[in-house]
Amino acid sequence: MEIANSIILLLLISAGIGGAAQNASGRAHEVHVGVILDLGSLVGKIAITSISLALEDFYSAHQNYSTKLVLHIRDSMSDDVRAAAEALDLLENYRVETIIGPEKSSQAIFISDLGTKSHVPIISFTVTSPTISPSSLPYFVRATLNDSAQVSCIASTIKAYGWRKAVPIYEDTEYGRGIIPYLVDVLQEDNVHVPYRSVIPLSATSEQISIELYKLMTMQTRVYIVHMSSALASTLFMKAKELGMMEKGYVWIITDGVTNLIDSLHPSVVESMNGALGIQFYVPKSTKLNNFTVRWNMRYQIDNPTDPPSKLSIFGLWSYDTIWALAQAAEKVGLANATFQKPISKQKSTDLETLETSSNGPELLKEILHSTFIGLSGRFDLSDRQLAVSTFKVINVIGRGWRDIGFWTAQNGLVRKLNQSQSTRIHSSLLPDLNPVIWPGESIDIPRGFEVPANGKKLRVGVRSSGYQQFIKVEKDQITGATKATGLSVDVFEEAVKILPYAVPYEYVLFGSPEDTSSGSYDDFVYQVHLKVYDIVIGDITIRYNRTFYADFTVPYTESGIAMVVPVKDTVNKNTWIFLKPLTPGMWLGSIVFFIYTVVAEEIVERFLSRIVMIVWLCFLLVVTSSYTANLTSMLTVQQLQPTVNHIQELLKSGEIVGYHRGSYVKGLLEELGFESSKIKPYDTPDDFHNALSRGSSNGGIAALMHEVPYIKLFLANHCKGYTMVGPIYKAAGFGYALAKGNPLLGDISQAMLNVTGGDTMIQIEKKWMEYQNDCQNVGPVTGSSSLTFANFRGLFILTGAASTSSLFIALIIYAYKKQHRSTNMKNDNKQVGENRTDEENNEPQEGNQGVVTEECVQFRDGSEQVCNRNPHTSTAACNGSAANEITKS
Repeated sequence: MEIANSIILLLLISAGIGGAAQNASGRAHEVHVGVILDLGSLVGKIAITSISLALEDFYSAHQNYSTKLVLHIRDSMSDDVRAAAEALDLLENYRVETIIGPEKSSQAIFISDLGTKSHVPIISFTVTSPTISPSSLPYFVRATLNDSAQVSCIASTIKAYGWRKAVPIYEDTEYGRGIIPYLVDVLQEDNVHVPYRSVIPLSATSEQISIELYKLMTMQTRVYIVHMSSALASTLFMKAKELGMMEKGYVWIITDGVTNLIDSLHPSVVESMNGALGIQFYVPKSTKLNNFTVRWNMRYQIDNPTDPPSKLSIFGLWSYDTIWALAQAAEKVGLANATFQKPISKQKSTDLETLETSSNGPELLKEILHSTFIGLSGRFDLSDRQLAVSTFKVINVIGRGWRDIGFWTAQNGLVRKLNQSQSTRIHSSLLPDLNPVIWPGESIDIPRGFEVPANGKKLRVGVRSSGYQQFIKVEKDQITGATKATGLSVDVFEEAVKILPYAVPYEYVLFGSPEDTSSGSYDDFVYQVHLKVYDIVIGDITIRYNRTFYADFTVPYTESGIAMVVPVKDTVNKNTWIFLKPLTPGMWLGSIVFFIYTVVAEEIVERFLSRIVMIVWLCFLLVVTSSYTANLTSMLTVQQLQPTVNHIQELLKSGEIVGYHRGSYVKGLLEELGFESSKIKPYDTPDDFHNALSRGSSNGGIAALMHEVPYIKLFLANHCKGYTMVGPIYKAAGFGYALAKGNPLLGDISQAMLNVTGGDTMIQIEKKWMEYQNDCQNVGPVTGSSSLTFANFRGLFILTGAASTSSLFIALIIYAYKKQHRSTNMKNDNKQVGENRTDEENNEPQEGNQGVVTEECVQFRDGSEQVCNRNPHTSTAACNGSAANEITKS
């Protein structure tokens, strides 16, 4: 009854609009436009109100236009066949120039074909499925966004929070299925795996939805992408809340088909969505939009008096802008002489075959595609037969409403603020640059995105026996048939699982047979996770680049690399001049030069400075002598054991045979280095290696064993005498565990392994399995003792040189000073003597002056000078008042 009343009311509105158009001006030409919507749906009701207001506003602003749109509104009642029938009726009986609609993607394909046949543009502001392509339907125009436009925003959101898996939940319709291929492709580009797709029929009951949700609860993935109509989504979230799937740990992302209508959903439905994220089309705020919203709210209540209040959505804005674009196009074309051409009649023809063709359709379509203006929804541009990708908001549903947490644009990606450029974004290795989110269960902690359900399957851990059982040994229980694994690799894994923040039940599954360590290569073993045979494989697995194409690896738990094990030879050094080898020629030459320089300096400087020079030189000699003695001793002892091969190129040049561990990737590496296949032999056990090395290449054995460093250390621990390690000759990432691509356990397992390997636990594990490997002194490359160079003692040379040079410099200063002082005193004394002689010559000696004593400067044999008192009568001088220093005047 309610739907019937709505139809009558809308027909009256349609008739009123048409009558107004006719009465407005006798010269205005009527342009008949069909409108096909589901008048009982929320979108249909919102759109009809917006369309009626759009006609009023447009012709109020353009009263002088010569054309008027006359609407013929039809109700599809959500039925595809009825929608097609209404379209045929509009084309045949009303000769409409354009059809606005339909509402559903499933209805659009057939109606668009009708438009193509009749040359009538079909404009839909609700058909978003990518399967409805304007390129294949030339008269179809999408006055909305393609659903594929939002998949990049969804993928960016998932990537921002570090989730590795996601499950799409979508309705089984053209609309629901259309987005999935595009969504999966974009997610895979970001290394996000889609382990399951949940398809819900449009007619699904609450019980059927509950069964599907229960199935999702048994899986590990907790990130869900919901793409369906608002009616089906409402039922889904109500059931999800009832089953406890809106609690902590769950992640729900809703596409814009629902979030664009979230303000019009029932409050109880919105509350059931609390904590979910949603993608929503961004509409710029404006005064015009605010004023229109007020008018729209009033008109909607008039149009739907028995309905609860609803809010204007983006679909209402797009329908409003569509009417403006169509009205402008009709005026530019001037449809006064519109005609429809009948096809050539055929006997027993159907309605489709007799469908008339619009002569003005191509021109009208052209003008519609040229429509570009700023409407209520923002920039409205149909030049690409659909709206261009613009801006999306990411919202967080809270209480009975929502709030923004960020924006997405094709230029800047996901940002917190709309005008925030990439250069001003603040990145964090832990948190995305978005506003805080209140997650399901009112949690503020970012969900991990997966859980291991208590009633789910156990984690299948693939294991295989190793040639070195210290790493991993696998056995089958004879009674229960269960697989048991022990070893360093197993202990590290089990310790890591223990410290995970959640329980992970697991079971070991054997690859090959327990006794056979050569059953299949390690590449085959790792590939099993890609084939879903195992969830994770553990053991002495080297992290290699080629394996990363089909598996993800944890962080390494031990070092790695390829090195050579070769026999050692006795090389007692009988060189006559061995005593010269501890020092390089440069060191010998430098020592001699500094010795001569120091001796010369010591002879030149005065006694107290020469002692400083000698002390520094003795310290220098003490250090150099000790180093010389130690190096010479090392050369006479350590160098007695030297490897028979120092470099892999020697093996290539001599054509020697080399060995490797069967099943290892080392064979491929040796072939890449240039070894012929006939020169490469596989072996299985350490005893096989020992026997082959002891025989040698010429006796059916091998000259060197190419192996990974951890294995070599274990081999040398048991066969210490007679062998040594040379290398590494090739770097590797180390041993780790392999998981299937996109497995969400990867991050947590790696983090737990870092905790294990970085603490005391790893020390205890290594001591348990490999304690004896450090007893051998041959572990590691034997390089021998090298000669000591001048650079090794640069500091000592600088010190002794500085001491000698400083002493010489000080001595020179003292010598210069004395020389200058002596010269000055001589000049003064000579001047005084001259003056005294002049006085004696000019003045006769008088009796009273005969006893006068004079002062005179006297120089002694040792070069010192003193001032003496000379008696003119006795011709003697007393120096420093001491009679013992008297001298006789010569």
